[in-house]
Amino acid sequence: MDTPCAERSESYIPNAIVGYGYTEMAMQEMDEQGFGSDTPSGARRVSGVSSSRRVDRQTGRAGFGAQFRLRFSRSVMPRTQKGRIAGAVALFASLGLLAGAGYEGQHFLLHDERFVVPGSSAIQIEGNSHLTRAQLLSVFGEDVDRNIFTVSLAQRRTELERLPWVEHATVMRLLPDRLRVSIVERTPVAFVRQGSKIGLVDRTGVLLDMDDDSETASKGAPVQYSFPVVTGVSEDDPASVRSARMKIYLKFASDLDSSKENISSKLSEVDLSNPEDVKALIPDHGTEILVHFGDSDYLDRYRKFEAQLPQWHTQYPKLASADMRYDRQVVLEMQAGASVPTNNTQTAEASDPTPAPIKHAAPRPAAKKTAAPERGRPHTKLAAMGQPHFPDESAPTGKHVISSKPARQ
Repeated sequence: MDTPCAERSESYIPNAIVGYGYTEMAMQEMDEQGFGSDTPSGARRVSGVSSSRRVDRQTGRAGFGAQFRLRFSRSVMPRTQKGRIAGAVALFASLGLLAGAGYEGQHFLLHDERFVVPGSSAIQIEGNSHLTRAQLLSVFGEDVDRNIFTVSLAQRRTELERLPWVEHATVMRLLPDRLRVSIVERTPVAFVRQGSKIGLVDRTGVLLDMDDDSETASKGAPVQYSFPVVTGVSEDDPASVRSARMKIYLKFASDLDSSKENISSKLSEVDLSNPEDVKALIPDHGTEILVHFGDSDYLDRYRKFEAQLPQWHTQYPKLASADMRYDRQVVLEMQAGASVPTNNTQTAEASDPTPAPIKHAAPRPAAKKTAAPERGRPHTKLAAMGQPHFPDESAPTGKHVISSKPARQ
């Protein structure tokens, strides 16, 4: 049954409902547009509400989809020409005050003595273990007695990262007059022969010097390393070549150490000059044996060499090198001047009735003598990797190559 209240529910909204949905400003504007309180039950008539706003007949509340439009007839800009001129003058005056304040602030920061770096003691350095404080402070020599805001942090960071030992550097200001330098040094992974000296090399092929005046050495605690010596990496090579060869070395060492036996530490020297044939000098009973590992299956080939070595000691006391690159045979090289026993071939070929051929290679020039490592350097033989090392004999004038199959186990 329709009641008068029900008929009025579409045209009138109770004061409480309107007050809940709109702000006081909106209600005042509705009063100014002629909406009075002469409607029944003291309700306000809202003709400005769009047609989408309806009141629920049962609940008597306005729907959530209601919209209400507010019109502002006053402009924010002055209406008269004098008002506009006054507004423009006020705007420019405000901008001038801001510019003046900025200039004064800049002048204060750049010329006040409180922001001047007083000395090298105001430069804090952390993270260095190989580089000395003096070496790092040389980058900041011109910044002493200089305003801290005129120091280019990006330029100083670039200069620090040019030092071979610095992998990453961070430079920051500590107001009012201090600088903090934090560096991350490179981590060496192998020794490298640089002419007559022994240095270090990191995983990316960056060559590092072994400075005796390092920070740790001055404290009486020099850093101890246990690396093989890497050859085939020279400072004359492009950085891309050194990086590629060090990737080969890291893969070689990682494969050997995958058995958790730290086999790579047993190597004396690793030659990376030929990426398709990684060679290593392995110490053995006071001498060294040159082993060819090829470019893959490093651990498997080392296992085969290790298993056959006791038998080779008996058969070939003057063994100089072993080529493990072949699947079904091993090529053994004797030291120069060493005679091959007549029964060696039969012993090595016990599993095969066909005797192994003995090849006599053409003579080659004498090996060059290499400089012994300096005192305090790693204790390792530095023989040329392309030739066997002969600690007690003269340089070779020829070689015997014996091709044999590994004995069955």
